[in-house]
Amino acid sequence: MHIFQQYINGTFSDGTTQFESLDPATAAPWAKMAEAQVADVNDAVEAAHDAFFAPEWADMTATARGKLLFRLADLIAENAPRLAEIETRDTGKIIRETSAQIAYVAEYFRYFAGLADKIEGAHLPIDKPDMEVWLRREPVGVVAAVVPWNSQLFLSAVKIGPALAAGCTMVLKASEEAPAPMLEFAKIFDQAGFPKGVFNVITGGPAAGVALTSHSKVDHVAFTGGPDTARHIVRNSAENLASTSLELGGKSPFIVFDDADIESAVNAQVSGIFAATGQSCVAGSRLLVQASIKDEFLSRLKAKAEAVVIGAPDDMATEVGPLCTLRQREHALELIAKSVEAGAVLITGGEAMDREGFYFTPTILDCSEAHDAASLSNEFFGPVLSVVSFEDEAEAVRLANDTEFGLASGVFTQNLTRAHRMIRKIRAGIVWVNTYRAVSPIAPFGGHGLSGHGREGGLQAALDYTKIKTVWLRTSDDPIPDPFVMR
Repeated sequence: MHIFQQYINGTFSDGTTQFESLDPATAAPWAKMAEAQVADVNDAVEAAHDAFFAPEWADMTATARGKLLFRLADLIAENAPRLAEIETRDTGKIIRETSAQIAYVAEYFRYFAGLADKIEGAHLPIDKPDMEVWLRREPVGVVAAVVPWNSQLFLSAVKIGPALAAGCTMVLKASEEAPAPMLEFAKIFDQAGFPKGVFNVITGGPAAGVALTSHSKVDHVAFTGGPDTARHIVRNSAENLASTSLELGGKSPFIVFDDADIESAVNAQVSGIFAATGQSCVAGSRLLVQASIKDEFLSRLKAKAEAVVIGAPDDMATEVGPLCTLRQREHALELIAKSVEAGAVLITGGEAMDREGFYFTPTILDCSEAHDAASLSNEFFGPVLSVVSFEDEAEAVRLANDTEFGLASGVFTQNLTRAHRMIRKIRAGIVWVNTYRAVSPIAPFGGHGLSGHGREGGLQAALDYTKIKTVWLRTSDDPIPDPFVMR
């Protein structure tokens, strides 16, 4: 049984209580995790608060902060194979994806390391001749980061990198479902040389989450997860009036017109819904395909879905591994049953696999005659695709925007002017054209509606962890003439 400790104020500890984490490939316990209680949360926030004001961090130059982040990036790259192995074991995400993703996570830290001394203020051409006025960008303070178990090192990097580059300190709460990768990451962070208390890692259930997000010394809450939890976090943040950035779920439209390169679009759709076993906030879970090519498209897609290699997540040949939890599998079965009841046609899949672990078959549901099917409006967080056909561009836009979410979207067409029209009309934070699931540290991502607000990645992410201070300097040597008049 592996043991993973929490990391508070530069010290590792087992915590007062622990819990077991299950291996999704076998459904058997494989590790014990420290479980933060309210007292642990308070210790972590106090440590981050003290570190924020301590001269070791507060007086450190932005360039020096950047060098520490560069060192962290190098350590992540060196330890990527071990991190990937642990993430695969704890979440069931296949090793070929965790290996590639974690190697790229290092590039995110390098990007934000380079931004650390590029966060600039401004001089204002003020309308008063005896004043100099300028703006300083200063760190917002203590950041509470709450991350889910899926792609957690990536989803943490887009919070940790910009927050520390800006000069903030952080308490990160890893998901209680599969926190091992973040607790292991803490060991790597500890080697990078940051002052103690700048970064802290805990885990735990709802009580720990409430204690963290409502803490009086937390200044900003960065959350990735579902809308229901986000609502609780926003209510919690009202206690301390902390600002929030929320990267939530999605029900992303994947739109294919009849002039698209069909083979390319089919391959992208396979990646968009079956990669990561569908456990991605940007999963292209609603296929909108033009009626004239629907049959051909679904025929090719069904063949590829049924040829997907399902197997042990630590096997490099595996393309789809298990779901992370039993609860997800039960949720998928329930939604599929409701959708079929509503008139959806099951094209392939739709069942739990008869093997150890939380495996689920890649599934395609044709909802063209069942627009009220539960599968079209609910996020599965699993390998389930809902299909609807459309006749023309106007209907495609209407169907694409017929959702409370607005995170990602894909458009497949060879018509350049149509592509630009779709880009303008689709309400989503990301529009991929003739590709899907492409990411870069340079490009921000985030959503609209129930997909949240704020952006992660890019320069804007670093600016979001700052606040503006306006400085007025009077340059006249003359006495102030009238103290009762605003100047």
